[in-house]
Amino acid sequence: MTKNTTKSFVKDTILGKSEVLKEISDFLWEHPETRFEEYTSANHLMGALEEQGFTVEKNIAGISTAFVGSYGAGSPVIGFLGEFDALSGMSQKGLTAKQEPVEQGGNGHGCGHNLLGTGSLAAAIAVKEYLQANNLPGTVQYFGCPGEEGGSGKTFMAREGAFDHLDLALTWHPSPNNGIMSMSSLANYQVYFRFKGISSHAAATPHLGRSALDAVELMNVGVNYLREHVKPDARFHYAVTNTGGTSPNVVQADAEVLYLIRSPHLEDVETIYRRICKVAEGAALMTETSVSIKIDKACSNYMPNRSLEKIMHSKLKSLEEDISYSDEDIAYAKDIWSTLNEGEKGSAISTMEMFGMGAEKDKAKMEDHYISNFVSEYVPSDVAMPGSTDVGDVSWVVPTAQCTTATCAVGTPLHAWQMVTQGVSSVAHQGMLRAGMTMALTAIEVLEDPKKLKEIKKEHEEKFKNNPYKSPIPKDVQPSALK
Repeated sequence: MTKNTTKSFVKDTILGKSEVLKEISDFLWEHPETRFEEYTSANHLMGALEEQGFTVEKNIAGISTAFVGSYGAGSPVIGFLGEFDALSGMSQKGLTAKQEPVEQGGNGHGCGHNLLGTGSLAAAIAVKEYLQANNLPGTVQYFGCPGEEGGSGKTFMAREGAFDHLDLALTWHPSPNNGIMSMSSLANYQVYFRFKGISSHAAATPHLGRSALDAVELMNVGVNYLREHVKPDARFHYAVTNTGGTSPNVVQADAEVLYLIRSPHLEDVETIYRRICKVAEGAALMTETSVSIKIDKACSNYMPNRSLEKIMHSKLKSLEEDISYSDEDIAYAKDIWSTLNEGEKGSAISTMEMFGMGAEKDKAKMEDHYISNFVSEYVPSDVAMPGSTDVGDVSWVVPTAQCTTATCAVGTPLHAWQMVTQGVSSVAHQGMLRAGMTMALTAIEVLEDPKKLKEIKKEHEEKFKNNPYKSPIPKDVQPSALK
């Protein structure tokens, strides 16, 4: 097929299935499940894959909610990465400009993974239909990747070799921008520090007690002093996950804090981790308690493939002419903008930079716009975005590229109720389908041009020949659900 014919085929295929795809995305949105407990969502996606003619394999890498749907035979083998986990505490009603949870304290899709998983599914279906219609060799696979939020599901899958056979991997992420996610990301370790002391009556015999909670507090103070003495692009955050109970008249014998340690390079994460361990040991020494340290999960920094990104950008750019919004879409986006505080409004462009907006002329275009109606120029960057993704581990194993499409109003903060409420909007659906088309067209370009695949793989091999992938998660650590 010619390029125009291919584009028409992909668009017709995805638009022809748009109602089914929207229903799948909305179903996931309505059933938000957190890491490694996405049973309803995973089953729904597996059912959709089987209905579309894919063969489904469950329990990938020993994870009950990880799966892969496959179609075709032979090379090249192209993988589409789908996510579908939600965030705890992010419950929110849809299509409103007011914070209003469906269930107080419930889950919600604050990062748009209902759209992410379905957009990747759309791409896989379109490529499958293209292979079938043209009787072409090649294999298309959709990977159901659970637990991205705080679980690093893909890192566990990469550790077990789930992606080793792929020729390339493609994915995307919802955002306020249309572009290529060309930045690296922060590698991280997530670690539990559990302190054990001796309980006692806090008034009658306080001298007999040894407070695990005191140890947690002292550790946090020590780590906060450490912030001055690490590289400025490093980040570490903590949550006290066990205070030892609710009785102040008891010396708490058990307490726990969970740390997330991040830096652009894994070796720096390891260095900071070891220093934080020493702080924990010091806190235990000061309080005469003991501490046990357990890595919960980790992920590598994202290493984009520039050759693949260029193709992906050209495909996204070819769809720019189709970006349009109704008056109702724009009015709703303006309503969402009005819910943001001044700091969030001031950070709107920097958020879009994280999602591929690098050219100054593109930033200028956004003035007085509430939704992005164009594709940002491709401006590769070696700077690490201030966030982490387990796509990073896939990118070390196989050539990988990520696009992003506008699914929400400009300024929408991720992991916030505004992202959740827009997850079932017409703008979200439009962006999701655009992402699916972009990934499908990228895959087909590589399928039909062995020279381009060779160039993509050569770049990958040269990048990692002296620095092969090593999983940051120890072999004995297994995926865990939220407590």
